[in-house]
Amino acid sequence: QVRLVESGGGSVQAGGSLRLSCAASGFTYSSNCMAWFRQVPGKEREGVAAIDSDGSTSYADSVKGRFTISKDNAKNTLYLQMNSLKPEDTAMYYCAGAPFQAVGSEWHNFEKGVFGYWGQGTQVTVSS
Repeated sequence: QVRLVESGGGSVQAGGSLRLSCAASGFTYSSNCMAWFRQVPGKEREGVAAIDSDGSTSYADSVKGRFTISKDNAKNTLYLQMNSLKPEDTAMYYCAGAPFQAVGSEWHNFEKGVFGYWGQGTQVTVSS
């Protein structure tokens, strides 16, 4: 049974930083992709960053140069380091997993249904 649990969200002023974590259990696929999505009420969930099991990464244009996705395989934990935060980064952030590599696909498009495993989310609020 796969379980993804996010943590690290909170409130921060614009220009500040946060690091999100996603603890994964039961996610034992040797070939996989893990990602961060975010969602604002009334809007579609959007992909923020993804990382394949071979280390390939992909970012949404809106976060390139500010966010960094990484993972610690020994701890089964996915991270999202968020720097230079902006009010428009305010959203619920979700961790997602897929049992195959997906960075080269339309992983960021929630409607494509690439990811079958999801966490419950952690709220990030950035004030101006």
